[in-house]
Amino acid sequence: MLKPEHDHTIPEETREVAEAAFPKGTVLMRLRDELGPIITDKEFQDLYPSLGQPAESPARLALVSLLQFMENLTDRQAADAVRGRIDWKYMLGLGLSDPGFHYSVLSEFRQRLVSGGREQVLLDRLLERCQSLGLLKGKSKQRTDSTHVVAAVRGLSLLELAGESMRHALNELAQLEPGWLQGIIQPEWVKRYGRRFDSSRLPKSTARREALALEIGADGFALLEAAWQSDAPASVRACQALRTLQRVWLQQYYREDDKIEWRTKKNRGQPPARSMISSPHDQEIRYCVKGTTRWTGYKVHLTETCAAGHPRLITHVATTASTRHDVKMTRTIQAALEARDMKPDVQLVDEGYREIDLLVSSQENGIDLVGPVPSSKSWQDRTPGALDHSQFQIDWENQTATCPAGKTAQRFATRKTWRGTPNWTITFNKQACFACALRSRCSRSRHSGRTLTVYPQKTYEAQAAARRRQETEAFKQLYGERAGIEGTISQGVRRLGLRQTRYIGLPRTQLQHTATAAAINLFRIFDWLVGTRSSGTPMTPFLALAAG
Repeated sequence: MLKPEHDHTIPEETREVAEAAFPKGTVLMRLRDELGPIITDKEFQDLYPSLGQPAESPARLALVSLLQFMENLTDRQAADAVRGRIDWKYMLGLGLSDPGFHYSVLSEFRQRLVSGGREQVLLDRLLERCQSLGLLKGKSKQRTDSTHVVAAVRGLSLLELAGESMRHALNELAQLEPGWLQGIIQPEWVKRYGRRFDSSRLPKSTARREALALEIGADGFALLEAAWQSDAPASVRACQALRTLQRVWLQQYYREDDKIEWRTKKNRGQPPARSMISSPHDQEIRYCVKGTTRWTGYKVHLTETCAAGHPRLITHVATTASTRHDVKMTRTIQAALEARDMKPDVQLVDEGYREIDLLVSSQENGIDLVGPVPSSKSWQDRTPGALDHSQFQIDWENQTATCPAGKTAQRFATRKTWRGTPNWTITFNKQACFACALRSRCSRSRHSGRTLTVYPQKTYEAQAAARRRQETEAFKQLYGERAGIEGTISQGVRRLGLRQTRYIGLPRTQLQHTATAAAINLFRIFDWLVGTRSSGTPMTPFLALAAG
């Protein structure tokens, strides 16, 4: 049960002792003086019942969560800090004799946030407070980037995944329905699934590993068939671990009559990475490869302000599956910022967040999406003296085109790419092209005339303008500011453990990243208040010497 309102005023005794112990103040004391309580209990009324045992102030628990991430503490350490540290009591508005709470309350509070879909509340309320204090005046220019996040579970090979899925299901069923499981256990299961599957204990030869995989597959099918017998308890079929086993078996095995086959890329195929379960303990993590980085887990996208003369504050955080491409997040991020009245005029991104249609839609929405536009990959664009598409005159109104030799296109048709992007196909007459003196510089086709594939007019012109723009010094100077967000990612990684999940599941990991972003903002607000200003991207001693 939530009280109508807890009193968050700093007790006079706490203020006197804190000021005596820290005459110059601390980070938390200065933040409390400048920001106030930040969050109120009203934000969480819908998450608590109207009857029952009185609950701890959720606003205080939310603030404790922010302080916990600021100092990278465990729940137990955070609960101890509430009881024993004067600056924490000052920040939370607690009396010196306040006994605090049991550390398990923090886990229960996080569960309420996740169940209620309120993972973003910690960052949102802090940003609202910053808005009212004028600390978000630099939101007109923002930058976005992402980094990988390693899951808090062990990475598994396909054989380990099958064995661990079976072992996990047996352990869950042993607690849920021990009597039923005792009646179907096969003697070899005890030896096979009594210990966790580890590569050091598995067969080394390919043939023996495949044989073991088939044995595990047969065991899994036997367990699933027993669970769906009419005499099996309903609770068995509702067991989440058994449901996970069923999904893993669909992905890992193929059975026809009594024959079982282990799926591989060459044999029966496997699902795409975005659907492939990587661990029975966290079904939302995915294995991903990006350049030279390989990981199993998630991806986090950070957006921050970067206008000169204003504090750099993180305005948006999104945690996604590791296989979700950055370009799929551009519109989502922009929409979220606009919904909270934080839409930037300029958004700096790398090539991963850019597509030409996104450039146009961003411009229509009043956002200058600044990032590199890749050059055309055709041989004409890469060969000096060759005739690329820019040397053709396109008449969009009459839907025709003229080549450098003065020939008019034979066909001007619309179609779509495999991703559904509309474009135009412009085809020139085969006989005219073959007889043309410019053919060697224009086309290498032995069977047809020159063919151009271009975007619709608005997109085509936007692409051409973007390519011209990125050759200017003004663009290079503006885009150079994007690199600053790498420092934010580094701060989150080195100081707050951004790349390692604390919890299981995407919603809890989103909550972790939201709290981490809010903690970074608190550090930066303090630095801004005491007059510390960012000096830009740091330079190594060698580069500083060379520049001098």
